Amino acid sequence: MLDKLPFLPLFRDLEPAQTDLVKSAFEPYFCAAETVIFEQGAPAMYMYLILEGRVGLHYKPYDGPSMVLTRLRDGDVFGWSAVIRSPRYTSSITSETPLDAIRIHGRDLWKLVENHPQTGGVIIDRLAQIVAPRWQNAHAQLHAFSDLQLKTREEVVP
Repeated sequence: MLDKLPFLPLFRDLEPAQTDLVKSAFEPYFCAAETVIFEQGAPAMYMYLILEGRVGLHYKPYDGPSMVLTRLRDGDVFGWSAVIRSPRYTSSITSETPLDAIRIHGRDLWKLVENHPQTGGVIIDRLAQIVAPRWQNAHAQLHAFSDLQLKTREEVVP
């Protein structure tokens, strides 16, 4: 499956030596459908890249039910809290299908950046490009949910 890397957005157009360097920093990760990969609030350790499969990204506000913010599939990244050095994951991830992925410990990605700044810089820039639109979408969904909660409370309270 690692032969897919040069075609995934995170690794597209890297030189072969750069791709080999990055591949060596990742480890394989496999799981069955309906596996909780990590829970919201768990220590943020790994960032994952989906090679094949689909996961659901769930968020539970402290005062409401859990909701699916998005579904991720081949080529998508999750667990980026580990990359931005957040101490905890801000959402939960559950596999919806068998999952074939690779993962990297956050500290190992930053070692890659430190030891190979050109390659690591490209990877960090691409991660930012991949994650930014998803964060905006999640923010919009959370805002809509918050508005709905307030409206529901206003209708209940006299």
